[in-house]
Amino acid sequence: MVSKPLREYRAVSADRTSTASAGAAPQNAPGAGGLRMALDVRQLAWIRTLAGDYAFNFAHVAPLYAGDPAADAAWRDAIRRTRAYSRRHAEMAGILAAQQERRHAPPEARAAAARLASSDTVAVVTGQQATVFGGPLFTLLKALTAIRLARRCARDHQVDVVPVFWVHAEDHDWEEVASCTVLDGAFHPRTLTVEAPPGAGEKPVFELALNSSIDATLQSLSDALPQTDFTAWAMEPLRAAYRRGTGVPEAFARWLEQLLGPHGLVVFESADPAAKPLVADIFVREIETAGRTPALAAAAGEELARRGHPPQVIPQLDSISLFHMDGARLAIRRHAGGFVIGDAVSDADTLAQEARRAPERFSPNVLLRAIVQDRLFPTIAYVPGPSELAYLGQLRGVYEHFGVPMPLLYPRATATLLDSPAARFLHRYHVPLEDLQRQDESALNRLLEAQLPASVEHAMKEADDAIHRSMEHVIQAMPELDPTLAGAAKTTLGKMEHDLRALHSKMIHAAKRRDETLRRQFTRTQAQLFPLGHPQERTLGVIFFLNRYGPALVDRLLEELPIDLGYHWVLTI
Repeated sequence: MVSKPLREYRAVSADRTSTASAGAAPQNAPGAGGLRMALDVRQLAWIRTLAGDYAFNFAHVAPLYAGDPAADAAWRDAIRRTRAYSRRHAEMAGILAAQQERRHAPPEARAAAARLASSDTVAVVTGQQATVFGGPLFTLLKALTAIRLARRCARDHQVDVVPVFWVHAEDHDWEEVASCTVLDGAFHPRTLTVEAPPGAGEKPVFELALNSSIDATLQSLSDALPQTDFTAWAMEPLRAAYRRGTGVPEAFARWLEQLLGPHGLVVFESADPAAKPLVADIFVREIETAGRTPALAAAAGEELARRGHPPQVIPQLDSISLFHMDGARLAIRRHAGGFVIGDAVSDADTLAQEARRAPERFSPNVLLRAIVQDRLFPTIAYVPGPSELAYLGQLRGVYEHFGVPMPLLYPRATATLLDSPAARFLHRYHVPLEDLQRQDESALNRLLEAQLPASVEHAMKEADDAIHRSMEHVIQAMPELDPTLAGAAKTTLGKMEHDLRALHSKMIHAAKRRDETLRRQFTRTQAQLFPLGHPQERTLGVIFFLNRYGPALVDRLLEELPIDLGYHWVLTI
């Protein structure tokens, strides 16, 4: 079906594997879905090699992380550490409740957030930038992995576990979050981009509100999608969330909450100024120990590199891991015993006093964000993507520096969703998955060549062999007549080879004309697997899949999506 498969299996139920199954080979088991295919992530060029080591050779990278997610003991330790750490649980639950009230969250999500007021409750957290219209498929895969993992941990360890989605919106890179790609009715990629609000690219995303153009963009999205029985159902929550005047992260949070809140997912808008006083002491410590965080992360990055994995983040050693937010998001750099913020200069005491008095004016950078997150939430496990797994591997010393317990890391499920025709095409023609990533016709030509009648291929091979045998004799004989003619004979052979290749190419084109059905099947499957030449999960918006498969998609993936570490899953929906 695909190259180097590990095994075909029927989907494993959410209740069949334990929290300690990471890296274990998938097992055949009956399920409600069709056949699935597991691919070892070490075979896939688009997935970082660290993911393979983490799943199959954890001992090699163990010093960089808090524990092996394949070990039950590591989960017990994570639960113990998290419960023992002092947090302001009730205040955090109140902040969540206020956000949920504003967004009209489903009752299941509100009940889950309320349980976080107890010091006995723990969390499985994941997160992503507030990308328009729900972001790519991996956003859904992250959230579903967190829900699945929380349920599994609750069952295995008899503890109350809440899944949390951290909506990040304090970066200012508008272009990273402004677009959504879908396939239209002809399986052509269509990218829809939201018009930039005033200040986009300069202000952090949480300060940006959707303008009057959003309705036209939503209509363009609806027009681009193939019209199905589910189109109105899929577009309605987007239209309700993405409205003129609504903040970009709030729109994202509303949409995600309506989709997964009924399954107990708690969505948190991390830029909420109400939460900043709960982490003001972290901001102050970062200022008072300026330079320590980037130095620790840089040293861990060097260790990561020594173990064969390039670091994700190269820290700026002259900066601290905070931004100053006062009309703009500005880096804070160390200079002459004090700090430079844009054109302003401040001493350490003044800046620390400001962090205590007005913590909403500060924002953690990538090195401090996880520390802030796990101070606010009782996180026993975080669900990262492949790049996050790398930079989080640089933070163990930073967690220790701030005295915050580092959670286990459980990488999100990675998957490709195919419809039945595409799955049948792969199975029938045994096309290697990676052959379809190149956006040319080389794989199609090989496939068509394989379909040529054996007699034609045999005749072409005989002709090629005969030409080479005959011309070799001619080339060897030339020096007896005139040594200068040997070059001419070789040139003649080259022309004959060229003509033979041209004839072979014409045969391929004739095969293409003869079998347009095969060509359409190839193009259709390639578009699903690698739209625009990139992996599906990183490119196609969640809305494409909801429009195609309807309300049952989430329920089915919650039941059938495997979360075993170290495998990429090709799933037939």
